[in-house]
This record gives sequence, structure tokens and C-alpha cells, in this order.
Amino acid sequence: MTRARLASKTFRVSAGHLVRTVELQDGRSYTQRCSLEAYKEVAWCLEDHADEGVTTTSLWEALPDVPCTQASVALDFLKERGCVRTEFRRSFPASGFLFKDAMVEYHALEVE
Repeated sequence: MTRARLASKTFRVSAGHLVRTVELQDGRSYTQRCSLEAYKEVAWCLEDHADEGVTTTSLWEALPDVPCTQASVALDFLKERGCVRTEFRRSFPASGFLFKDAMVEYHALEVE
């Protein structure tokens, strides 16, 4: 089985949700959403685990009430906006103010 290749990925805010739309090279696309509350939970979790970082799996385990897809959308957005850096599959805050940075990026996207 071959994996479909990514052609483009965009984020937007709509009706209180972070929305990620992915277009694949074969013409297919999909859209996933993350509520603002789930986004905040992800940001706080990353800030709380700044020293050891998180993997996607440890993020999912730390936030059992946040759907895995929503956590993944939030993490992907934070990586794209430079709020999170990744080393050896672990994600770390790029600054000492991750939650504030995350909220600035969310609201900046909201008004674009």
C-alpha cells in the first residue's frame, strides 16, 4: 500500500474551531477540526511538559477527553506556526510562553 502524498495543507478558524484542510496530490482532500477548548488543552499540556517534551501518543494519553484527531490538528498548527519545535519525534515549546504564543497564533489566524 502506498501513502498518498501531500500537495497542500491550510488552516483557518471557523465557528470557534481550528480547521485543517489537506489536499493530496491525487486530488483527494479532507478536513479536520479542533475546538478552541481542545486547542487550549493541547497548549497547556505542551507547556506543562516543556522539559521532557511530548510525542503524539503521550499527548493523546495525557488528554483522554480530547479526541486524538483534534489534538493532532492543534499540534500540527503549533508546529507550522513555530510555537513548537520537534526533536527526535518529541515536541517542545519553542519559547517559555507557549500558551500565550498559541493563543496569539489562533487569534491572528481568526482575523486573517
